[in-house]
Order: sequence, then structure tokens, then C-alpha cells
Amino acid sequence: MTRIGITGHREIPDAALSAVRSGIRAELRGRPGTWALSSLAAGADQLFAEIALESGIPLTAVIPGMDYEAHLGDDEVRASYRRLLKCCAARVQLPYERTHDEAYYAAGRYIVDHADRMIAVWDGAPARGLGGTADIVDYAHLTGVPVTVLWSPGVRRA
Repeated sequence: MTRIGITGHREIPDAALSAVRSGIRAELRGRPGTWALSSLAAGADQLFAEIALESGIPLTAVIPGMDYEAHLGDDEVRASYRRLLKCCAARVQLPYERTHDEAYYAAGRYIVDHADRMIAVWDGAPARGLGGTADIVDYAHLTGVPVTVLWSPGVRRA
């Protein structure tokens, strides 16, 4: 069994979306026995989860220990989260953390710790808060988990 985790930005610019989508498909294609791990946040996490499920890959939701759903974004993002959560083969509810940033970082570390490889939907910029994509990529490198970065060269987030 191969476990592939996701970390990535909540907002993916239109200019990067096609490359990210095709990159995720390529990373998941033809891998029998694969499991996917995602926190189901807006953006990269939900996109990865959708593609994994479309590909018949079982999905594990890693839920940060907090009132997570309330902080995911607008009604559409929360509805997508609930729909994806219902489709998950497994669910990991992490212990409560003092702050949202600590909870996001704990979830990212959990995914790295339980993945054989990671996909990062990342523009290469520093994290905008503890637990951001750059922090999780750094943690994966520190622990020796291979990371495939998906993005379009020259595209920046808003």
C-alpha cells in the first residue's frame, strides 16, 4: 500500500489550476493499493480529494482538533467538505490544539507522518502562518518523506 498526502494553498489561481489538476491526476494514476490523506480544506486539499475519489482511491480525512468546519470558508466550501467527508473510507480526528494555526500544523504533520510521499500545491513562497504549505513541505523534507511540488512557473497567489 502506498499512502499519498496533500498539502497546499487554499486559493489556487486560475493560471495554475490546469497544471495542478493534471499534476495530481498524474501522481495518482496507475497506483493500485494507494490511499489518499487530506484535511479536506478549501483549495488543494479538496481538489486532491475529488481526484482521488474519482480515481477510485480510498480517502482518509485528517481533521484538525478544533471547530474546523466553521473555519473552512464560505457555504460552498463547507458543503463540499461535508460531501467529501461522507465519501471518506476513514477519518482521523486529532486532539484539540490551543490555536487554529497549531491545529493546522498538527494535521499537516500527521499527514506527513502517515504518508509514503506528499504532493504539495505550492508557489514556493514562505508560509503565511504556522502550518502553512511551506512549513509542511519543510517538515516532510526533515523527516525524509518525498515531496512532488505542483505549480505553474511564474504564477503567484494573490
